Amino acid sequence: MLTVDFSRFPLAPGDRVLDLGCGAGRHAFECYRRGAQVVALDQNGDEIREVAKWFAAMEEAGEAPAGASATAMEGDALALPFPDESFDVVIISEVMEHIPDDKGVLAEMVRVLKPGGRIAVTVPRYGPEKICWALSDAYHEVEGGHIRIYRGDELLGKMREAGLEPYGTHHAHGLHSPYWWLKCAFGVDNENALPVKAYHKLLVWDIMKKPLATRLAEQALNPVIGKSFVAYATKPHLPEAAAESAPEPAAKAKRTTRSAKPTKATAKATTRASAKTTAKTASGAAK
Repeated sequence: MLTVDFSRFPLAPGDRVLDLGCGAGRHAFECYRRGAQVVALDQNGDEIREVAKWFAAMEEAGEAPAGASATAMEGDALALPFPDESFDVVIISEVMEHIPDDKGVLAEMVRVLKPGGRIAVTVPRYGPEKICWALSDAYHEVEGGHIRIYRGDELLGKMREAGLEPYGTHHAHGLHSPYWWLKCAFGVDNENALPVKAYHKLLVWDIMKKPLATRLAEQALNPVIGKSFVAYATKPHLPEAAAESAPEPAAKAKRTTRSAKPTKATAKATTRASAKTTAKTASGAAK
């Protein structure tokens, strides 16, 4: 089940992709199938080990094209272990609502993204998420749970502040909002409630079979009760004018200043040359 729509977020074979907070790896697997060079990163070691197993199974089964690569690793979203401008694409799906320093995470993503690179951010949508919080404290008051609910314009504003240029948004998973409302109403950990079990079967059937009826239903529901808000943005290139007017490095500036300052010998030579020129000019005038 993908939240990012790759028809709106194009991926080219060979793109270097970071799936930040990859969880079970759903987006990382899709990028790998599309021929990308994928790094799936998460702080949960158990999930990373499972993702690594699936990467190995996909390679053995020939699911990834030649040239594609995949790595799963543990890491901290606020201190990414990569140099600046390492990735063409960054995906962070259903993660930022868990992290207190969301601006710090955005700054790190922008740092490792190449100029002209693309980023996809998905978070729970405000309306459906508000209902979940109203129905159940246990839904969000858990260790590592959701600590905020984003409005769409708020998230886009934070992305712009981080230096990104948003270019598109949409909502996803309209069929999933009622499932979570049922879970919150009957108990988040109560898997035996009949309405929850019945709706879960419907979702599994939809994911596995992708029937036309539920696809059309979800398309109609997404704008109204889509569970996720998805935003796409690019990291702009440094304008040529700005690059040309950028200040010189301090060391270079000092060298230039030193070379421009006349030495004593140069000053004396200049004075003598000036005096000779003046004398010749005066002699010529006298003749």
